[in-house]
Amino acid sequence: MGVLAVFALAAVIAPLVAPVSQEAMDLGARRAPPSLAHWFGTDELGRDVLARVVHGARVSLAIGLFSAALAVALGSAIGAVGGFVGGWVDGALMRLTDAMLAIPRLPFLMIVAAILQPSIPLLIVLVGAAGWMETARVVRAEVLSLVSRGFVEAARASGVAERGILSTHILPNVWGTIAVSATLAVGRGILLESALSFFGVGVQPPAASWGNMLYQAQTTLTSEPWLAIFPGLAIFTSVLCVNVAGEHLAASERDA
Repeated sequence: MGVLAVFALAAVIAPLVAPVSQEAMDLGARRAPPSLAHWFGTDELGRDVLARVVHGARVSLAIGLFSAALAVALGSAIGAVGGFVGGWVDGALMRLTDAMLAIPRLPFLMIVAAILQPSIPLLIVLVGAAGWMETARVVRAEVLSLVSRGFVEAARASGVAERGILSTHILPNVWGTIAVSATLAVGRGILLESALSFFGVGVQPPAASWGNMLYQAQTTLTSEPWLAIFPGLAIFTSVLCVNVAGEHLAASERDA
C-alpha cells in the first residue's frame, strides 16, 4: 500500500516530480540513455522519459481505479440482486454473466476500441463494462450463503422489508469481499489499458500512458531498452502491489 501511495502521489504532483513537460523536446539529447540530466533517458524526439512515465501514471492509474469502481459497482449490484431475489431473475443474470465470461475479453475490447477510437472516459467505461463478471459471481455466492442465516430470518420475522434486509443486513457483510474484488479489478484495469494502448487502440498520443509508451518503444527494444524498461516496471510494480494488497485483504477476510 505504501508503494501504491507513492505512485498515486507522484501522479498527483507530477509537475513537481518531473518539472519538464512530457512533450518538451530536447533535440540535442535525442535517444539519450539514462543520465543525471535525464534520469530515465529520452526518446526519439528528445522527450524526457521520466516526465512521460510520471504523467502517464495519471492516465493509467485513473483508468485502473475508475474502471474498477465501475466494474465493482455493476458486478456487486448484479450479484447481490441475483443471489437475494433468486428464481428466474438469478438465472437470467447468471446466464448473462456466463455469456460475458465466454467472450475473450482482450480481443473483444480491441475490436470495440478500434471501431470507436475511444477517449479516456470512454475507455474507462469499456474496461469497466468488461470486468464486472468476477465480482458478480463472488458477491452472488456470498449473498446466497447469507440469505439463509438466522439473523436474516429474524429480520424477516420482525417485519423488515426485503430492501431493508438487503441494504442493512446483507450488503454490510459482503463489503470485505467487494473490497477484495475492487483491488483485483484495479490491477486488471491497468493491465487491460496497457494492453489496448500497446496494440495502438487505447490511449492515443500525444497523451502518455504506460501502455502507449511500450507501444512506441517496441521498435527500439534492443537499441534503446530504457524506453520500454521504465514504463514496463511501472506496470509490473503497480499491478503486483495491487494484487498483493488484494491477497492480504482476502486473507484478513477469511480470518475474520
